Amino acid sequence: MKAYKAFLIVLIILIIDQVTKFWVKTHMFLGEEISLSSWLSIHFTENPGMAFGMVLPGVWGKLFLSAFRLVAVGGGVWFIRHLIQQNSHWGFVTAASMILAGALGNMVDGTIYGVIFSDSYMGAAKFLPEHGYAGYLQGLVVDMIHVKLFNFRLGDTSYEFFPFIFNIADSAITIGVFLILIFQKAFFKEETKEAAPTEIVTAEG
Repeated sequence: MKAYKAFLIVLIILIIDQVTKFWVKTHMFLGEEISLSSWLSIHFTENPGMAFGMVLPGVWGKLFLSAFRLVAVGGGVWFIRHLIQQNSHWGFVTAASMILAGALGNMVDGTIYGVIFSDSYMGAAKFLPEHGYAGYLQGLVVDMIHVKLFNFRLGDTSYEFFPFIFNIADSAITIGVFLILIFQKAFFKEETKEAAPTEIVTAEG
């Protein structure tokens, strides 16, 4: 049952992530912004790197990152399967599933978006064009969520508190990591209780 629920978490997050990216890619041009409120907007940008626009430079950096994502996703699947077999805390399985879904979502962009989309410089991209904007494993990650919290000044320069533009996949990874950090005592409490009798038996033996 846990395996089925973990699969659903990954699938739902992946679908939401890819649907939003597909819509932005096929309806907006690069740099276009749609204001949703005074503090939230859809701002279409793409990056060749990691979460929140962090970048590994050059073609080889992009290929390395795409290959790393493939390996990370494979390792994530194995890890969640291991957690389920060990009957780990469901909250821990949920957080790990969210992180896996986020990694998988961004991996899809980097793996095939360059092949299945045209570029977005002059207008909305075309889906399945004759020639894509990049090769296999060289696609760009689509980001669109811009949360405008507040600005502050240092001297004569104005800065935005949180300038990063991100996507659903980035959000899933971030929330999953924070859940593990915040609730780690509850997540690992059962494992600690189960380990204690083993240690006593070993000492007596």
